[in-house]
Amino acid sequence: MELLKAIRAGRLNDVKAALDAGVAMDDEGQPGFALGMACFLGHAEIVRELALRGAHVNVADNAAVTAPLAMAIRGGRKEVVRTLVELGTVVPPGMQTGLGEQELKAAQWVAFRDGHAIADGADADVHGDVEEIHFARPSHVDTQVLEAEALRAVLGKD
Repeated sequence: MELLKAIRAGRLNDVKAALDAGVAMDDEGQPGFALGMACFLGHAEIVRELALRGAHVNVADNAAVTAPLAMAIRGGRKEVVRTLVELGTVVPPGMQTGLGEQELKAAQWVAFRDGHAIADGADADVHGDVEEIHFARPSHVDTQVLEAEALRAVLGKD
């Protein structure tokens, strides 16, 4: 209950404290309930923390009513939808997320860049659109500039 109260109130520090104290994410006996609640209520940073601690953001059917992605969409939480995609959630074909095509593509690119994308899912949409640059020994390279250029290309803002 302690964890769920902290999630309902949107108190990230209390969520961290409860998890540090050993409170299980699924202490209600319902797998994914805590994450689903955070998604529905729009607490993106809590969603990130729960994912960092092992919550499954990508489930077998992301269109299922209780799936984190569906909960965020039902709650009208675009920022949480973006966060879930950045964390590797695969958007089922035809599912309306509330994100524009470019926003979705950018979030999928972040998932790919951060290693959260699933081989046959989210990164398949992004990998062909982003040119990879490999350096034998990069020296004095501002990677933020390279990342900004890649994002501009993905978002179509050349």
